[in-house]
Amino acid sequence: MNIFESYSKYYNLLYQDKEYSREVEYVSNLIKKYGPDSKTVLDLGCGTGRHDELFAKYGYSVCGIDISEKMLEEANKLAEKDKLSFFKGDIRNLKLDTQFDVVISLFHVISYQTTNEDLKNTFETASKHLKNGGLFIFDCWYGPAVLSEKPSVRVKRLEDENVKLLRIAEPVMYPNENLVDINYEILVEDKQSGNYEALNETHTMRYLFKPEIEIFMESTGFRLIMCEEWLSGNEPGFDTWGVTFLGLKK
Repeated sequence: MNIFESYSKYYNLLYQDKEYSREVEYVSNLIKKYGPDSKTVLDLGCGTGRHDELFAKYGYSVCGIDISEKMLEEANKLAEKDKLSFFKGDIRNLKLDTQFDVVISLFHVISYQTTNEDLKNTFETASKHLKNGGLFIFDCWYGPAVLSEKPSVRVKRLEDENVKLLRIAEPVMYPNENLVDINYEILVEDKQSGNYEALNETHTMRYLFKPEIEIFMESTGFRLIMCEEWLSGNEPGFDTWGVTFLGLKK
């Protein structure tokens, strides 16, 4: 079973404080700067489609791909249907008959590609589905910050009109593999019935470094154009967990 299947119905609640509007504005500005004539976007790992809904409102035609049927059920509830389409697929071996102006992969989807083969295949997917001169924009966990600050245990408490939710995230690092297991324990209380649901998931994340990103890009037909701190645009450093990379298809 896909790791997101079990708590996909709570996904939007878990990330209700995520700044989707700010993130889409940021990425849209990058597109305007480096590919001003772009009109079509392919989103690899679209989740519940919250980013894509906003990109459609910016005027882009967006195709979202995700491996989770449950996530896609949520995505298909969104408006702006004339500019949005969602399909189930594995971003490591996706084959569509269409090429796009821009390929995006946001919210650390690239860091979920934990092997060299997975990363190369995902980069090849982006390259094959881009027009010449197209943009590949993604963010990921940045190695210097992960090794400098190290992940810690985090607790999140949330609720809406239906449920109360407690999530505990406990990390385990594997420094020789550049991986972190995030072990999630989630307890959900139904406010109406008083019943509880317990969920456990492990998300394995790979932290990445600029030189290896350059290697993957060069080997799949890209030239690295830009590397900066996610949202701020600052130069990445030892406290920069999220970094944006932008590649141009040669």
